[in-house]
Amino acid sequence: MINVLKKKKCVIYAPANGKVVDLSKVPDPVFSKKMMGEGVGLIFEGDILFAPLDGKVKLVASTKHAIGFEANNKAEILMHIGLDTVSLEGKGFELLIKEGDRVKHGTPVLKINRQFMKERNIDLTTPIVVTNSEYKVFKSNITDVTTDSVIMECTKN
Repeated sequence: MINVLKKKKCVIYAPANGKVVDLSKVPDPVFSKKMMGEGVGLIFEGDILFAPLDGKVKLVASTKHAIGFEANNKAEILMHIGLDTVSLEGKGFELLIKEGDRVKHGTPVLKINRQFMKERNIDLTTPIVVTNSEYKVFKSNITDVTTDSVIMECTKN
């Protein structure tokens, strides 16, 4: 029997291998004070970021430093690559998707030039937040993650 009362859940995976940090530890008050929503920070390895969920690319910042996703349950997830990266005006980023694309967890979405970032002392801590407040966010307790690690789940209140 189908349970029509069961809430649709959004499962959010790590977009890269690395370490998850509590959002309060992200050195940007917009994220650490949860002004953008509840979530986590990721200190990632490598130079490719992958879609953290199944859904749609809802927004790509013109400066390529932030990608917004809409999950299949309509939750909106923002992945903000690095801190103060808007000042790079898109340099050091290569988009692998575009607005409107449907993605599956693990779809490559962005490539960064890590050497370019290092030369400019860019902090690549990447906040991943659920931006619509009507969703309850459940964070995983794991810190060392791979792209197959569930870092959060969310359901509509």
